[in-house]
Amino acid sequence: MFDTMTLTKAGGAVCGALLVYLLAGWAGEAIYTEPHVYGKEHAQAYFIDTGAEEAPAADTATAEVDFATIFASADAAAGEKVFAKCKSCHKVDGSNGVGPHLNGVVGRNHAGVSDYAYSEANLALAAEIWSPEALNGFLVNPKEYMPGTKMSFAGLPKPEDRANVIAYLAAVP
Repeated sequence: MFDTMTLTKAGGAVCGALLVYLLAGWAGEAIYTEPHVYGKEHAQAYFIDTGAEEAPAADTATAEVDFATIFASADAAAGEKVFAKCKSCHKVDGSNGVGPHLNGVVGRNHAGVSDYAYSEANLALAAEIWSPEALNGFLVNPKEYMPGTKMSFAGLPKPEDRANVIAYLAAVP
């Protein structure tokens, strides 16, 4: 059944398959990788545009605009719509939820609700007032503005949204 010719053909087939596999690997490497050139700059082999680099440029342009200017033209009705993101934790009916109620928060001291258990970070700022500027800074990124806060919200990236929410909260008694 197995003679010398059959074994030679089987061995040749295995060697031929390995050779094809090896050549395909080399061709793939040559096409999809860039040769290493040590000590010199080299370009990326390919680039996929995700638009991620455009976002910081837009943020820097809006960051140059003074918040007071944006806040002066804020719309409380639009802020009520944006406040829907906050309703899962905060209420404006005078009762606490997961977070403290936000009635009269604009102009109130940090940690100003007596029946709410604030974080140590917020209690440390109890003498400071929640001004529109302070709320703006907090709403950009709460964890960065007040390290140690219990608020896990990521923040509102658009300054118009922050201004509108603060205008809404200022209108809530």
